[in-house]
Amino acid sequence: MNLRMSNSNEKMMGIGLMSGTSLDGIDLAACNFWFENGKYAFEIVVAETFPYDSEWHDRLKFLPQQDAVTYVKTHVELGHLYGNLLNEFINKHQLKASFIASHGHTIFHQPSNKFTAQIGDLAAIAALNTVPVIGDFRTIDVALGGQGAPLVPIGDRLLFHEYQACLNLGGIANISFEKNSERVAFDICPVNMILNSLATLLDKNYDDQGLIARSGAVNNDLLYQLNNLDFYHINSAKSLGREWFENEFLPIVASSTVKLEDKLCTCVEHIAQQIALSIQENQLAGKMLITGGGSFNNFLIERIQARTTIKTIIPDTQTIAFKEALIFAFLGLLKFQNKINVLGSSTGSKNDHVGGCIYSKGQS
Repeated sequence: MNLRMSNSNEKMMGIGLMSGTSLDGIDLAACNFWFENGKYAFEIVVAETFPYDSEWHDRLKFLPQQDAVTYVKTHVELGHLYGNLLNEFINKHQLKASFIASHGHTIFHQPSNKFTAQIGDLAAIAALNTVPVIGDFRTIDVALGGQGAPLVPIGDRLLFHEYQACLNLGGIANISFEKNSERVAFDICPVNMILNSLATLLDKNYDDQGLIARSGAVNNDLLYQLNNLDFYHINSAKSLGREWFENEFLPIVASSTVKLEDKLCTCVEHIAQQIALSIQENQLAGKMLITGGGSFNNFLIERIQARTTIKTIIPDTQTIAFKEALIFAFLGLLKFQNKINVLGSSTGSKNDHVGGCIYSKGQS
C-alpha cells in the first residue's frame, strides 16, 4: 500500500488510539491529513472515548505487580480488545482509513533503566483489521538514550505551529515550545493521576470542574513537601511514569492528615505552581494552547492563569479531548512516509529519528 500523499490537496485518513496513564479510557480519533500552503493540515473527522470497564481498569492498574505470564496474557488480550473496538469504530462510521496508529497503554516507564513498555498487542490489532497498524513508538528513543517521552512535540510543531507553547493536562502535565530553533519538551508534574485518585476516595471518577478542590484550602506543609521533590530540580530532559507517581508523589499525599478537599486544593495549587515555574524559567510569552482532560477543570485553569501572564487558549472540546490521539495518528503518518517523528531535543535522545513498528496482514 502506498501511503504517500501524491499532491498537496490529497487527504489521507489515519486512526489514532491513545490510552492514558489516568485510565480514563480508550480514545479513538479518525483524522484526515493533507498539505496546505507547504504545511501539514488536519481535521478530526470523528472521535470517541470508550471507558474501561471495572475489570479492565483493575487489570491494568495492578498489572505491574503481576507475574510474567499474566503480563503477556494481558498484553495479547488488550490487543484483541483494541482490535475489535477499532473494527467496530471503523464499520460504525464507515471510515476509509489508510492506517491505524496505536500508542497502547503504558505499564512500565523507566528510561533510566533503559526500558519502557506499552501493551496492547499490535499483531492482534492488525489481525483483526484490514489496514496496517503502527505502534511501539517509544522504545527506539529509549535505546538511543532518550526518555521515550514526550512524543507529542513533533505534532505540536507541525500541526499547531501558531502557538508559542502547547500544554497538555493529562494524567501527567507536559509542555513543548520552540527554543533556539529546537522543539523543547518535558513532563512537568502529575495532574489527573493525582486528582482522579483523590476523587475516587469520595466515590467520584473525577473532580467535576474542580468544584471539590475549590471548596478546600491549601495546606502549606503538604505543598512544600510536593514542591521539593527531587524530580523538580532536574534540568535535563525528563519524563514521568506511574512508578515515580506511586513511589515518590502519592505517599506524600496519602500520609497527609488533612481532609480530602484540602488535599485536592493543595494538589491543584502544586500543579499550577509547577506549570508557572516552567513557563517563567523558559521565558515563554505569546499564546499557549491547553488541551487534555485537565482543561475541563475550571479551578485548575483559573489557578494557572492567576500565576502566569502568557495568554492561555482552550480550543473546542474535541481538540481538548483528542489531541493526543490525533498526534499519534500523525506520528503513524510520518512513520509510513519514513519521516522524522521523534525529536531528540524533546526526549533527550542522541538524534531525531523515525520511531515505531509496522504490522500488516497484507491485502484481504
